[in-house]
Formats: sequence, C-alpha cells, structure tokens
Amino acid sequence: MKDILRISIASAFLTVGVGAGAVTSTPDVDELPILQQESQHSVAAKRVSALFTRAHYKEISLDNFLSARVYQRFIESLDHNKQVLLLDDVVSFEKYRDLFDDALGKGNLSIAYDMYNVTAKRRVERYEYALALLDNGPFDFAKENDKFYYDREDADWAKDTAELDEIWRQRVKYDALNLILADKTWEEAKELLTKRYTRAIKRTKQAKSEDVFQTAMNAFARTIEAHTSYLSPRNADRFQMEMNLSFEGIGAVLQSEDDYTIIKSVVPGGPADQSGAIKPEDKIVGVAQDDEEFVDVIGWRLDEVVELIKGPKGSMVRLQVEKGATESKTTSVVKLTRDKIKLEDRAAKSEVYVPDEGPHSGQPLGVITIPSFYNNLSVDVAKEIEALKSQNVKGVIVDLRGNGGGSLTEATLLSGLFIEKGPVVQIRYGQSKISVNRDTDGKVSYDGPLTVLVDRYSASASEIFAAAMQDYNRALIVGEQTFGKGTVQQHRGLGKIYDLYDNPLGSVQFTIAKFYRIDGGSTQHKGVIPDILYPSAIEPAEWGESQADNALPWDSINRANYTTFADGQSALDVLSAKHSKRIMQNPEFSYINDDIEEYKKNKDKDFISLVKAEREAKKKEAEVKSLARANERLQRLGLEPVTTLDDLPEDMEELDPFLDEAANITFDMIETGRYAITTH
Repeated sequence: MKDILRISIASAFLTVGVGAGAVTSTPDVDELPILQQESQHSVAAKRVSALFTRAHYKEISLDNFLSARVYQRFIESLDHNKQVLLLDDVVSFEKYRDLFDDALGKGNLSIAYDMYNVTAKRRVERYEYALALLDNGPFDFAKENDKFYYDREDADWAKDTAELDEIWRQRVKYDALNLILADKTWEEAKELLTKRYTRAIKRTKQAKSEDVFQTAMNAFARTIEAHTSYLSPRNADRFQMEMNLSFEGIGAVLQSEDDYTIIKSVVPGGPADQSGAIKPEDKIVGVAQDDEEFVDVIGWRLDEVVELIKGPKGSMVRLQVEKGATESKTTSVVKLTRDKIKLEDRAAKSEVYVPDEGPHSGQPLGVITIPSFYNNLSVDVAKEIEALKSQNVKGVIVDLRGNGGGSLTEATLLSGLFIEKGPVVQIRYGQSKISVNRDTDGKVSYDGPLTVLVDRYSASASEIFAAAMQDYNRALIVGEQTFGKGTVQQHRGLGKIYDLYDNPLGSVQFTIAKFYRIDGGSTQHKGVIPDILYPSAIEPAEWGESQADNALPWDSINRANYTTFADGQSALDVLSAKHSKRIMQNPEFSYINDDIEEYKKNKDKDFISLVKAEREAKKKEAEVKSLARANERLQRLGLEPVTTLDDLPEDMEELDPFLDEAANITFDMIETGRYAITTH
C-alpha cells in the first residue's frame, strides 16, 4: 500500500482546446464544429461514476444536489470570468441543472456538449469584436478614470451584447496598454494582439470531443473533492511529458490558467531556481530564443508554450515574466540557459552557517535544505548530519521552504533520524480503518537543538515531518503556516483488458485516505502552525488547501501513544519575545512589513487603471522604492550607492532574512537548553 501513498500538492488543470499555429484569416462562427460525445465516452463516464461512488474516501450519491453543483462548476469551467456568455444563455442552460446526475450514471453527456457548443460560438463572437476594436485605431490612454475590471468571478452575467462589448473594450485596451508600457508602438501592439486573438479563434475551432468530455468529467471530479480529477488519454500523456520536460529545460513546472501560462513550481537547482527571478504564481507572457524577437504567448496552449521553452542543454531562452500577485502588472525579462536537471541537483544539501556579527559571531550552525521527499532522502540527510557534526555545529536548521512533499516512507524515515523510536503519522482509510507509520530502529542520528523552517509552500510530507517534530517537542517550528494538504490520492486507469474501443478511456486520480498527526489532529486545511510565526502577506485562509474548492474538512482522531521530550512552553515565551524585539529593529523585516501593508491595501481590488500616465507613475514609484532599498543595503555593507538597479554589483549576495532570523532563534533556543533529546 505504501507504494501508492505518493504525496503531491495538486495536479495541473488542463483547459479546453488544442494547439494552433499562425493564421492569416479569421474563421467565421458558422465554421465552428458542433462537437458530440464519442462512443468510448459513455463507458468512461459510467466507470468514473461507479468508481467514485464505490471507492472514494468521501461518500458520494448521484442525486439532484450533486447534479446542481456539477452543473454550476461546468459553467464556471466554460466561462470562469463571465466575459463570454450572456445572461440569456445561462438562463437557457437552467433546464440542465438537475440532469447531470442521470447523465453521468447513464454515460450520456449530450447536455454538456450542448452547453459547450453555445459557449464556443459566443467565444468566437467576442474575439471577433476584439479584432474589430483593434481595427478602429488607437485607444485613448489618457481617458480619466478608465479601468479594467479583471476579476469578474463574483460579477453578474452581462444582460446584453452592449454590456459584454464594454467588458471587452476594457480587456483589449488593457492588453494593448501592457504592450505599450513594454515599449511597443501602437502598430506593433495591434499586430501582436491581432495574432493573439486570431489564434484564440482558431484554437476554439480546433477543439475536440475529448476536450469537452474532460472538462465535464473534471467538473464532476472537482465537485466531489479538490484533488480528484479525470485525465483524458492525450492530456495524461502530455502532463507526464511536461513534467519530464520541466526537468530537462529551465526547471519549471507550468500549468494553464485562463489565457496565461503560470509557474506552478520551480525545480530546486534548475536554471529557473538559480536565477532567483522566477517564483510560483508568476506568468510567462513572452518567449524568445537567444537574442531573437519575443513571441507573445498569452492565449497559447500549454504544450505550445512548453515547445517554445524547451531546448537542448546549453542553449539560451529569454522569458517575459509578469510577477504574480502584484498590483502594477509590470513585466521583467529573465535570461536562462537550459540544462539537464540531475537528481543530485534536487538532493538534500547542507552548509555551515556562521554569523559575521552579533553575540553569536563565529559560532557555526548546520543548515540542511530539503527540496523534496525523494527516494533515499533519509540516507542523504544522515550523511549531511555526519558532515555537520564533524564541524561541531551548535544546532541544526532543516529548511523545508518550497518543499511540496513526496514519499510518505521518506517522511517517516527522516523523522526517525531525530527521534529514537515512535509513531510519526496516522493514516485513516474510510471512517474506521487507521494505520500508524512508525520509526522502529531505536537509533538517533542527531540529538541536538533542532529548528524546522517552513513556508506556505511546504506541503504533505513536509507537513508530516514538521508536525511530528512539533508534537514530540523535538524541534522548534518557525516560518509561515504550511499549505494544509492532508490527503492521499490513487491513480487508476479506466481501461479494461477486454476493451475494443478505437480510443482509450483515460484515467482518474482520487482521494483514498487522510493523514493525521500523532496528536490526533489532521494536517488537512490547517497544515502546521509554527511555534514562531513569521510576518506574511497571505493569510492562511487565503492560501493552500483553504482556497481549494470542495477540499475535505479538518477533523481529528485519537492521539497515538507517544511521549514528548520536554515542555517547551516556558522557553517558547522567551524565544518569541526575543524574536519580536529583533525583527522590529531589522531593516529587512521593515521592508517585508511595508510590502505586506501594500499588498493588504490592494489585495481586494478587482480593477487596474487604463490610464497610461497612472501606470507609468506606479511603475516609476516601484523602481524608486527598489533602488532606495538597494542603496540602503549597500550602505549597511559599506559599499558605494548606485544610480540604477542595473548597476548593482553582480556578486552581491541575495539576502535571506528568514534564514538569518531562524539562525538567531536557534541560538536563542540553544541558550534555553530545550528542543534536544539530551534534555529529556
């Protein structure tokens, strides 16, 4: 059973459509194909329905209540931002609201195809209107109070075509202004957008029956639970291909979201990670080979973007990247040299951290960075521990930031390096069967002071390890509240050996179990709450599993039988007080707090200005702030100030105030004598 207990944050969501190349003419709405369900889809739908109702961790009934929710999610999949369909269209779909349960059970999803075909027609009409706007000449980028409302998820459906026209006027003007702010002329922007919108029309024309079926089945799967999904045969293969490519190109895992290619994660040690300029949630909006011109990739299919980004080791690719969750929506250019990402690049690594100044100057700490829970991780970490012990480190920090999980077995074995023996994680299948994974070797590789550093990207296996160390009072946990994924998925193909269909049936991934801490609480939703919380722009309720639709709830089971090493509460009060005083005096944390306030001030905005002067002023303000901070850092280092960010010293080390503070906390902890086995 352990072989199937592989942990991941989420599967990539693949949108409707197929690849398209350059086109010279605009297809008419009348040329759109009327898509219909294929023969193998009937069997696939019935098998998925039967499997989910029989084997899913969550009890499922195919009834009108479920049907209404699947119907709603399917509409959201077709027109998430309410910028394609009219209110009349949605009203006409209401007759299907209570029919999806019967459709799934009987394997007849013709109602989903009817809804899709209407949406495809409306989508082409919208892009044709966008092309007409471009033909009407330049926009007035000085028009006062003009705004683009980019988040329409909670908006009302447009009552008529005139209302949709205004929504699209804002969108097209926004697209054009972004290009002009990137130093394009109006004619250049018009040419790029004409290609982008024409490609979108052609992509809609080339959609296949399988694409619609996958969208409908995922509406069903994700209505049940956040990590349950259906993958068509083509997209299952494509997902594996993209995952493999990400380890041989720039080292980034990508996914599609609306018209954008989003960075899902970066592979530790890969070119994207080493650049320091690409982070999860960033958007890739342009790709260029070496010194060639950029190709605008907004609206492209994921596999088309991957095809542009991938390439032989040693070749160069440039990306135009729009930073995620920023109000200015400015782009930067990142130059990357493609490489083959080897396992050792993703392996655990250790270093000796020695502060240059302060009361602990010259005293060594060990830092073990673990990017994922890969096979044999515990063996590698045991070697790193021995290397650190030979250098007489005073304590050890295990850095799990950005670690999205991996092997459950390795999470148990890693925990065993720091405790003698005992339970590590509890797993519940259904409502009654509970198993406990234990460390049983009776050995401890490291018994000294231990700190675990986590962030909101730390998930699954990372949470199991951090939770076990916290429950035993074996380590101090510092950082942000973790992701909160406490479920186990199983992957299963739908095909049978006796099938005679021309096309395969695809596969499913569905949840079969939940993880629980040894104290009985689930890691689901809540994740691990650090003993010392770092300041964060993102509230736990706004991130991770808490934001996943239909995620399983937090709950608890009985506590496992284990003994804690010490009561660290009194020591924790002292450590927290010292931490709070220190960060109040730290300029880097002052910057962080300023950024948090700026984010909170703007996070609920659902619009962005379409006035060029306002956008340029916002961009200039951000540049001035960045330059001022850079010069303040240079002054603290005793270096000369610079006049532009381009003049910053190339060898200037990237600062990591969170690790620095984790080191300070660890030194404080050493002075208390807590969080080590030797104090038991």
